[in-house]
Amino acid sequence: MIKVNGNIYFSAKTEDMDLDMIFEFVKNSYWGTIRTYEEQKIALENSINFGLFKHGKQIAYSRVMTDMIFFAYLLDVFVIDEEQGNGYGQLLMDKILSYPSLKNIDKWMLATRDAHSLYEKFGFEVVKSPEKLMDRMSDRAKEIYE
Repeated sequence: MIKVNGNIYFSAKTEDMDLDMIFEFVKNSYWGTIRTYEEQKIALENSINFGLFKHGKQIAYSRVMTDMIFFAYLLDVFVIDEEQGNGYGQLLMDKILSYPSLKNIDKWMLATRDAHSLYEKFGFEVVKSPEKLMDRMSDRAKEIYE
């Protein structure tokens, strides 16, 4: 873990992530209600993981799926309820976007229902040509995304 300031630490090590806490938060979010613990574990194991920690307890999380040069997709970004409003979402985003192996990615994408103002601070915009994008969803995914 890397000390960021005061009692806040940052980590990109999968072994530092608190899978139980992550699963509980995501399970109670609008995007993760149908996930199982095992699915969240597999997702964590196959992503680059990022966390903020306060007094040894994880308070924020996100993960990135990427080819490390052309494209990256940001997922599961959150700050635990009791720590929201303290700038930790912005701090986490800054750490992710400046992470050495990700800072030169050509294209980033994400999906959000309600956090546009956070991501706009980091240069994210509404997709300019949505007609170029396509997706394929399972019936299960349609429950969340449609």
